[in-house]
Amino acid sequence: MVFIHDTKRSLMAVVDLVNTLPGHDDPDTLTSLEDFHAFLRANPYTGTIRRDETELEAVRRIRPRLRELWNVGPVGAVPLVNEMLRDGKALPQLVIHDGYDWHIHATSDDAPLATRILVEAAMAFVDVIRADEYDRVRVCSADDCDCVYIDYSRNGSKRYCDTGNCGNRMNVNAYRLRKARETA
Repeated sequence: MVFIHDTKRSLMAVVDLVNTLPGHDDPDTLTSLEDFHAFLRANPYTGTIRRDETELEAVRRIRPRLRELWNVGPVGAVPLVNEMLRDGKALPQLVIHDGYDWHIHATSDDAPLATRILVEAAMAFVDVIRADEYDRVRVCSADDCDCVYIDYSRNGSKRYCDTGNCGNRMNVNAYRLRKARETA
């Protein structure tokens, strides 16, 4: 599956942001300015970024809204995406900068970071929906994990996230279960 660079980058950032939410036994991993700065280093955004407590709290507040995109199918995602675009007063424009080829910015550079994140996420999900690839928007299949991911594999067979070594852990569990059945 191939998405253009800015779509994939936005999707990866949304996955990273949503996966900071607490889940199962995992704590919230976006609680401090240090956590926020680490997120921004891994997921750079252009435009005004204040990197302060107020901005951190605004970004924390949008996470459940973004997580909801993994709880619905493409039809259910459309009103969520449209609402994000409306709330961000999205006005898509083609831009080129910083070594990136032509891509779309849908908010001004001085819009609040949380707004830009929502709108960029919405624009990326527009591409996912239009490409009829929403079945690749997934929640980890591990029994003890609810992290989200986008399956970029060629054949769409990925079942586990990359955040907690879930695939390896579940394969080891299955192996041990098979061995226990063989010896029983």
